[in-house]
Amino acid sequence: MHIELSEHEANQYSPLALAFLGDSVYEQLVRERLILAANMPANKLHKLAVSRVCAEYQSACMVKLTEDGRLTEKELEVYKRGRNTKVNAPKHSTITEYRNATGLECLFGFLYLTAQTDRIEELFGICWEMGGDILPDKK
Repeated sequence: MHIELSEHEANQYSPLALAFLGDSVYEQLVRERLILAANMPANKLHKLAVSRVCAEYQSACMVKLTEDGRLTEKELEVYKRGRNTKVNAPKHSTITEYRNATGLECLFGFLYLTAQTDRIEELFGICWEMGGDILPDKK
């Protein structure tokens, strides 16, 4: 299914609905990168994926994207909508980390709904590179 909404239409969704979608978009990209980089048992792939999908990592990614000025005004607005939404943080992350991660997911959901796949790939690439090589050494 191909989705392409206008920015106005995508803005009609709540930030948490956008984050709900964006979470799956982001996680799929992580899983794709891992599976294409190494053929290994699913439990190892899962552990590696969790290290990039957790709130702490996503928060650090958002800090980098905002501090480096990588986001457009519209993207920053969407991110802030998600970040400022009332959420309950899980025990393994701080409220700031969780809110930043929600903002990132909101942004990815918005970009997906507006069919900005090149931009998703660009921003995700920055996030991915930020963590360095997480795959075990190939010998």
